[in-house]
Amino acid sequence: MAKVFVTGLDGFTGRYLAEELTRFGHDVCGVVRSKKADIPWRAHVCDLLDREGLTHTLSAEKPDAVVHLAAIAFVQHGDVGGIYQTNVVGTRNVLDALERAGCRPRSILLASSANVYGNSEREIIDESVPPAPVNDYAISKYAMELVARMWAGKLPIVVARPFNYTGAGQDDRFVLPKIVRHFRDKTPRIELGNLHVVRDFSDVRSVASAYRRLIEGDFAGRTFNVCSGTGHSLHDVLSIMQELTGQAPEICINPQFVRENEVFKLIGNCAQLEQAIGSVQSIPLKATLAWMLENSPE
Repeated sequence: MAKVFVTGLDGFTGRYLAEELTRFGHDVCGVVRSKKADIPWRAHVCDLLDREGLTHTLSAEKPDAVVHLAAIAFVQHGDVGGIYQTNVVGTRNVLDALERAGCRPRSILLASSANVYGNSEREIIDESVPPAPVNDYAISKYAMELVARMWAGKLPIVVARPFNYTGAGQDDRFVLPKIVRHFRDKTPRIELGNLHVVRDFSDVRSVASAYRRLIEGDFAGRTFNVCSGTGHSLHDVLSIMQELTGQAPEICINPQFVRENEVFKLIGNCAQLEQAIGSVQSIPLKATLAWMLENSPE
């Protein structure tokens, strides 16, 4: 058993990771955005930009492992400055606070993003593909990775680059929860952006399992893709939803939803991850969408 400190404990991924860690006997604690967080784990209210607050919290907890999830994860987030402050400066503060607090965790996982690869010519992307980010979110995540190098000789940092993932409870600003909500509500018309983009969609429960196994191992200094290795277009997603529900809403393309700096195809190679932690739990996208449909909020 280990004490695992999770930033963003009350977030979409944080909750599933905490459940996964608890199921495997770990003691979970972490930081949340506000006192409103209704979670069963030991939570401290602290902003990533409050370095002193982070230092105090980490001094009190002295965790055995850290998973840094807290970030602005929505690519189209309107506050560009907020993206860089949270994702870059916030990460720097977490690492600096760990050092200042005298923490000696055996593993620190930083959640980056496969968006750092940009529009690669490689059909399937492995970790050897050089980063080429094309939007502020992706640039902020790659900058976070570069910042972390300053602690490479001091802290046991492993970087995870998750490809797209989803699940019950994800904010419907993201496209798959949005599509599921429309089908659940039986709306006659859905407005979407580019239907031809292809993404490697994983189930959040698979991602949580991979993160747990990464912090349980000794992988300091390494970077891993976290993905399924299978690509789906939004056309595929709509077809699956029609099959699950028997509905056929009108699909309209709204130019406002078409991103200027779109990454058109993003499929990952998870061979390096599987060599490190063993087989990655693969949940078919249809099963994930059915789970989301059944567990959508009223």
